[in-house]
Amino acid sequence: MIEAPAIPEIEAFLKCRTPQAWVNAALAQLDILLIDHAQCEKKAAAAAMSLMHRHTERTELLKKMSQLAREELLHFEQVVNLLQERGIVYQNLSPSRYADCLRKHLRTSEEGRFIDLLIIGAIIEARSCERFAALIPHLDTPLAKYYRSLIKSEARHFVDYLQLAELYSSELIGQRVEALLQVEQDLIESPDTEFRFHSGVPTIDTL
Repeated sequence: MIEAPAIPEIEAFLKCRTPQAWVNAALAQLDILLIDHAQCEKKAAAAAMSLMHRHTERTELLKKMSQLAREELLHFEQVVNLLQERGIVYQNLSPSRYADCLRKHLRTSEEGRFIDLLIIGAIIEARSCERFAALIPHLDTPLAKYYRSLIKSEARHFVDYLQLAELYSSELIGQRVEALLQVEQDLIESPDTEFRFHSGVPTIDTL
C-alpha cells in the first residue's frame, strides 16, 4: 500500500474531509473517476486561460495562470494515457453540480466576481488535492503513484489562486473565503445523485 503525503495546509483550509462513502463509490467506478478527472484537468486549463484573456493587465496573474494551464494540460494528457492503458474509452460526461453551484455564489460587482473566481479556484484545487490523498491508500500501485505525484502541483495551484486573490482584492478576503468554503462543505457532505470527481455523498442510485 502506498501512503498519501501529509497535506496539513489543505486539511486546515477545507472545512471537511471527503466522506468515506465517496471513496467507496470512486473505487467501485474507477472508469468514471478517471474520465471525469481528465475532464477536470481540461476545464482547469480552460479556466486559467479565460482569466488570462480577461485580465491582460495583471502581470502576476498572467505568469501564474500560464504555468498552471500548461501543467493542467499535461495532466490531462497523462490521464488520457492512463485511460488508454486501462482500455477505458474517453468520453464527455455530464458535469457535476460542484463548480456550477460554487459559481452561483459569485458576487455581481466586477471586482467581487473576479476575486470570488480566484477563491473558488483555490477551493477546487484544494479539494482535488485532498481527494487524491483520500484515494491513494486504496488504489493499485501505478495509479496511487501517479496521484501521489499530482499532490505537489495541485497544492501549489491552491496557493497560487489564494495569493492572487489576496494580491488583487481591495479588502481582506478572509470572510469571503469562509463563506465560499461553507458552500463547498455543504456540496461535499450532502447527497448527490451523480458520481463525479467532485461530487457529494453518493445516493443508492449513484452506486
